[in-house]
Amino acid sequence: MRVVLAYSGGLDTSAILALLREQGHEVITVTVSVGQEEELKGVEEKAYKLGAAKHYTIDATREFAEEYIARAIKANALYEGKYPLGTALARPLIAAKVAEVAKREGADAVAHGCTAKGNDQVRFDTVLRYYLGDEVEILAPVRQLRLTREEAAKILARHGIDVGVHKKYSIDENLWTRSIEGDVLDDPLAEPPEDAFAWTVAPEKAPDEPLYLEVGFENGVPVSVNGERMDLVKLVSLLNRLVGAHGYGRIDHIENRVVGLKSREVYEAPAALALIEAHRDLEKMVYTPRELRFKNMVDEMWTDLVYQGLWVEPLRVALEKAIDWLNQWVTGVVKLKVYKGSLRVVGRWSSNSSYSRSLIDYNEGWYPSDEEARGFITIWSMHSLAAAKARGLRG
Repeated sequence: MRVVLAYSGGLDTSAILALLREQGHEVITVTVSVGQEEELKGVEEKAYKLGAAKHYTIDATREFAEEYIARAIKANALYEGKYPLGTALARPLIAAKVAEVAKREGADAVAHGCTAKGNDQVRFDTVLRYYLGDEVEILAPVRQLRLTREEAAKILARHGIDVGVHKKYSIDENLWTRSIEGDVLDDPLAEPPEDAFAWTVAPEKAPDEPLYLEVGFENGVPVSVNGERMDLVKLVSLLNRLVGAHGYGRIDHIENRVVGLKSREVYEAPAALALIEAHRDLEKMVYTPRELRFKNMVDEMWTDLVYQGLWVEPLRVALEKAIDWLNQWVTGVVKLKVYKGSLRVVGRWSSNSSYSRSLIDYNEGWYPSDEEARGFITIWSMHSLAAAKARGLRG
């Protein structure tokens, strides 16, 4: 059987490759780059050493930024108010690329390294089924065999391969986020050790001088930093480095997985958190109150669909129509101050803003009369007062 394997080069997918070869299958490996530069070193060589018949390395970093990260920024995508969807955004793109190769190579099956306890199995299986239908079998050996890390290591040992089974943490990294799991982090009461982090310095060790950044947006997408225009890949990479160096971008929370489990999740996402905070602030400068409240509901629904592995859900596309339409007005500049693990918006400007300094100033400009204010309050509160009195409500 010809099998196309989504191959990261890590412990699980390397063991799967070795196992499939032992079973006599022809295996074609596919590694998709979504910004995980360090993880790509030596991956192709390792694949061939383990018996891959052919290997594809596909650089999808720019597509990931422009077609996935950009949408997440416009949707202020923070799952349960915390997680910027890094892995959740990358998986449907990776699955789509694997499906392309499977079609090109006439594969009988596709395989991935997801477990039965994680979210990624939903994301991979759903997108693969969308592109490949029922003609191509989906193999998930880790899930099917309940393969432990120790068992995976034994499989690789038979082939003389050491992929670092004794690594302390399980890491998933892309341009948008760095996810850290395992070891002491499985204890929700334990503070994450400093050796878990790579993108951010400890806030107490951050520079004593604050970092000021001006991020420019056009139609909801960031396009410049401190006046310098750049593409989204460069912009996100730059902010990951600059903001992370000042100790901002760490996430530690209890997350509700799709499969019904709660998990303790630790992430690093300096650029993601900074850009979403800036974008949300600029939206408040531009939108009417009703637009803002509607947008909050749409954002949450879009984020849930992506997290839950339903990238192919038609509602996601419909929600993006509203998100894109509203973001056409989100153009301007947001000034950020980053200092020892904190980030604050300290200024903003937009040509589409309905903010008026003369209207808000207490000393000049339009000022409602006492009669106008009393009339507004009377009409505004009439429904609530009438209902409260009818029901005998007390404070």
